Amino acid sequence: MRISRLALILASGTMLLSACGGTARPKADLAASQVTTIGVNSYLWRASLDALSFMPLVQTDSAGGVIVTDWYVNPQSPGERIKLTVSILDQDLRADALRVAGSREVSQNGQWVAAPLRAATVQKMEAIILTKARDLRRTSISG
Repeated sequence: MRISRLALILASGTMLLSACGGTARPKADLAASQVTTIGVNSYLWRASLDALSFMPLVQTDSAGGVIVTDWYVNPQSPGERIKLTVSILDQDLRADALRVAGSREVSQNGQWVAAPLRAATVQKMEAIILTKARDLRRTSISG
């Protein structure tokens, strides 16, 4: 009984290992939404970094999918500054896998004072990132 069980285990292992030695490998879809060497969707990650490239970055965590910028002062509006945080929440390329949050401050008497950030600013940044991510994916499919 013991020898037949051992023979069965060895035969099963041999069959499994023989399947690994083939030269034909399945082709991978390099543009699939799950292709990533980081913890989040790589298209959203690269698009976020690209979209925020004009702002100084304080923190980037590709495993957790978080990008935090430092305060940015637009040269055309020196009396206000904004700070953004981008969170990528999933490995899929979907609109609900991206969240942008921001803060705005205005200068009053030489002090920075918190001010409301228009919702349209956050929505526009999300749209820019999603468009760039989709373009990156499209390019990787056709290229």
